[in-house]
Amino acid sequence: MDILVTAFANVVAPAALLTLVLGTLAGILIGSLPGLSSTMGVALCIPITFNMPPELALILLGAVYVSSVYGGSVTAILLRTPGTDASIATALDGYPMAVAGRGGEAIGMATLASLFGGLVSVFVLLAIAPPLSKVALAFGPQEYTWLAIFGLVTIVGVVSERPVKGVLAAALGLILATVGLDAFTGEQRYTFGRSELFDGVPLLPVLIGLFSVSQAFNLCIPRSGGVLSGKAQRLAGRNLPYWADLKRCFRTLCRSSVIGSIVGILPGAGTSIAAFISYNEARRHAPNPENFGKGEIEGVAASEAANNAVTGGTLIPTLTLGIPGNAVTAVFVGGLTIHGMIPGPSLFTQHAESTYTLIVSLLFANLMFAVLGLWLCRYMVQVTRVPGAVLGPLILLFSVVGTYALRNEMFDVWLAVGCGLLGYFMERWRYPAAPLVIALILGPILEVNFRRAMQISQWDITTFFTRPLSLALCLLVVLALVIPLWRRWRQRQGAVA
Repeated sequence: MDILVTAFANVVAPAALLTLVLGTLAGILIGSLPGLSSTMGVALCIPITFNMPPELALILLGAVYVSSVYGGSVTAILLRTPGTDASIATALDGYPMAVAGRGGEAIGMATLASLFGGLVSVFVLLAIAPPLSKVALAFGPQEYTWLAIFGLVTIVGVVSERPVKGVLAAALGLILATVGLDAFTGEQRYTFGRSELFDGVPLLPVLIGLFSVSQAFNLCIPRSGGVLSGKAQRLAGRNLPYWADLKRCFRTLCRSSVIGSIVGILPGAGTSIAAFISYNEARRHAPNPENFGKGEIEGVAASEAANNAVTGGTLIPTLTLGIPGNAVTAVFVGGLTIHGMIPGPSLFTQHAESTYTLIVSLLFANLMFAVLGLWLCRYMVQVTRVPGAVLGPLILLFSVVGTYALRNEMFDVWLAVGCGLLGYFMERWRYPAAPLVIALILGPILEVNFRRAMQISQWDITTFFTRPLSLALCLLVVLALVIPLWRRWRQRQGAVA
């Protein structure tokens, strides 16, 4: 308790509060701009922390981390251009809400859901970090294989109205996921001799192309008015969801926060997996699942609560075991070591004050981005009044600059433009882009862990069914496949009757 009191005192100091505000604003801006991911935001801030006290350095990095995950939801909702891959699921229902004139309401729900998920993950991190970190150690290649398959199964829920087109898009994503050097043999696969593809098809240029560049092409088509219709603009003034919607979404918020925290503990799982699993679970438990993808506020709540709950979860294995939960926390480890703090048990003994200052600052950072998000919401929604002929080129400009800044490669820019054209025609022909991105993210995880499990077991396929945790995940995958089919069969039977 003495350490917690000291940590609170450190966070509420004037210099710390100023650092917290600046880090939160920077994180929201970074998250909302296509191409500037949470990883890049934290990495860009590390040089700034060289001459800062350890406590202030960790406060800055933590604030940028949690607020950038939230920031991606703003452009995902208003422009259907997710700032990060964590916000892809948010765009599925957030953008239709904006088109219907409920953009401010969608941002309000995203803000409150992000706050809820973030606070849950901080309390999980603060209270039960060491016990929960042991769960991650129980996951072997068999479990990660089933986890990746479970993520792919969520495609059935996301594109239930067009399952065949969704599966075809996912198949294209899995094909793209095979590009690059073979992780086991080192041989080139489908790289055509391009060194830019040795590490595989880069995710962010594909993401920016499919969702940002394609949307820029859509907006550049001549039309009257702004992004939304005049009626929608008049209705875009409400900044908070209705109390009835909040009560209806409470169970979803709780469920998604738990899912996000658990997924965050698993190294390499990531925010996008948590968001889509939670989105699928929300849809599966909803009384009207057919509304998802058409402007269902519960879909926004599910994805945003989950991806922000990941932020605290990822720090559990990072701080207690020294195992980065994702790319952002890998960069975080660099920030810790610069200040002489080696991840592991010593953080909670020798550097306990700085460590708990970081954890408490995450609590304040979540509150800070919620306050700033709700305050700026009425101004953010005004972007929907900008004419498409102006907004489209601006989105395209930010997309090109953000893509080039990733690796300083023109190849990435042309890849983003090509994926933008692909995304444009996919939307015209009603092929969903989300399954392609999900498959591209999960494909390498699935392949590497499947091959590793098979090598360990001497190519005995039963290894995926003999381990208790692996078998439990297998049954979860089966349920995720069977339940939607069973519900659809029941609906058809009811319609016939």
